[in-house]
Amino acid sequence: MLRLEACDVDDATAQITLRVQSTQTSAPCPLCATPARRIHSAYGRTLADLPWAQYRVCLQLRVRKWFCRNRACPRRIFTERLPTVAAPWARRTRRLAQRLVALGVALGGRAGVHLGHAWDLAVSRHTLLRGLRRQPLPVLPTPRVLGVDDFALRKRQTYGTILVDLERRHPVALLPERTADTVARWLQEHPGVEVIARDRSSAYAEGARHGASEATQVADRFHGLQHLRDTLDEVFTTHHHALDAVNAAARQQPVPLPDGTLAVPVPPPPTPARAEHQAAQRAAQRQALYEQVWAFHRQGWPVVAIAAQVGRGRRTIERYLHMPTWPGRQHRRHDGRSVLNPYQASLLERWNAGCHTAIHLFRELQLQGYTGSYRRVTAYVSRIRQAQGIPPRRQGRRQTLPVVAEAVSPPLTPRRATWLVLRREEHRTAAEAQQLTQLRAQQAEVAEAIDLVWSKNSCGLARVVFQEPPKPFVTLNGAFTYCVLADRRKEQHVTLALVIPLVMKMHHILRERTAQRPFPKENQP
Repeated sequence: MLRLEACDVDDATAQITLRVQSTQTSAPCPLCATPARRIHSAYGRTLADLPWAQYRVCLQLRVRKWFCRNRACPRRIFTERLPTVAAPWARRTRRLAQRLVALGVALGGRAGVHLGHAWDLAVSRHTLLRGLRRQPLPVLPTPRVLGVDDFALRKRQTYGTILVDLERRHPVALLPERTADTVARWLQEHPGVEVIARDRSSAYAEGARHGASEATQVADRFHGLQHLRDTLDEVFTTHHHALDAVNAAARQQPVPLPDGTLAVPVPPPPTPARAEHQAAQRAAQRQALYEQVWAFHRQGWPVVAIAAQVGRGRRTIERYLHMPTWPGRQHRRHDGRSVLNPYQASLLERWNAGCHTAIHLFRELQLQGYTGSYRRVTAYVSRIRQAQGIPPRRQGRRQTLPVVAEAVSPPLTPRRATWLVLRREEHRTAAEAQQLTQLRAQQAEVAEAIDLVWSKNSCGLARVVFQEPPKPFVTLNGAFTYCVLADRRKEQHVTLALVIPLVMKMHHILRERTAQRPFPKENQP
């Protein structure tokens, strides 16, 4: 169908130009499909093709115009079509266009441009996105199990709704809003949904009731664990003294080494006096704000009005209203991420080997790639001296010093304690299991919360979520069903009547005056 007439290679511009001529003896009319044999004229088309090595490839295609011999056809003259080469009016070959579409589907705009330049494909992000928009939407069957959740077009400003087929694990639709009417309209246009997995949003609940009244509304694994995590965070934030006691006990215990010996743990860095004073001032301000929020709430003010009055966000007000009592001052940890952390093992090894000069240790770490300051190394060396009982500015070479090592487990915070409780038992290390045992022994309320999560009966929510393969549970009459999708073939149904008492009982652990401080209406299940 095509004949190559010439091939020009330009090394200066790294381009290969192919002059190609169409050899068709007839062409069908694009309107009536009548074969035409009379040639009207010829013209040239320039098409970009896939690159060859580092050379760009350009096709200079010579095609013809034909007379349509069907007198009833409104098109008298038409241009020759080459469907296997390029689309009408296109400036790229079909295979190059398909390559760009695949690049846009996989990576999107900016990332696709970066990879395209590495492949010698000169393209802009707007071209990739236009190619995506021109693709026809796939025809998908109505899902039986539908997942409904929101996503941010602009965080905290504009949100949409994503619908996912949970059995096929494939997105179905994106809705421009997260309102009940939008969800109900889509469900009415796509009948056949049997199970709707959603969060505890009242808008999605109303939309599901109006759009698919026969469907069972359930909550998925993610939102179940999310609500449980938030509740445990409140438990450990309120009972932070239990975490402090576990951390203090861990600092007194020796660190076991792989060879069976015991080492002295490195103490945490001291908190500067100025930072301590500033933290106390900020804690006092937050507590005053907390009391002010609860004073407005007892007077019947809604959350939005309280947020506008005190000058804080709605999420902050809701978080304060979920706290039964002020959790107290939270101490900021100063032993978190540090540029010295990757080199602590090497520094401790050299220290235990007898090198007790900070400047020598600093220079050795620089040879290993350390980019921090000398002052940070000296501060860490001071902590090591404190652990070994060496007075400042003393080398201590003539005395036998204990071996020093970092603690096996980092100090507990409310968030770390939460994930420690939610982690499966077989995935916990020996040190983490010991931390959990010590935490359980601190306070009866904390122990009860942990037992509620991993209770061996049907009320243990974490045990229910994590168990594989899932087992069906009896659904109570009139109960709101709670569903956990383990994979695309299996489902697990647990009544929310068994799950809600778990979370509510944890809240009652925290609340001393439940009747005086009820849940805000926006967050009631």
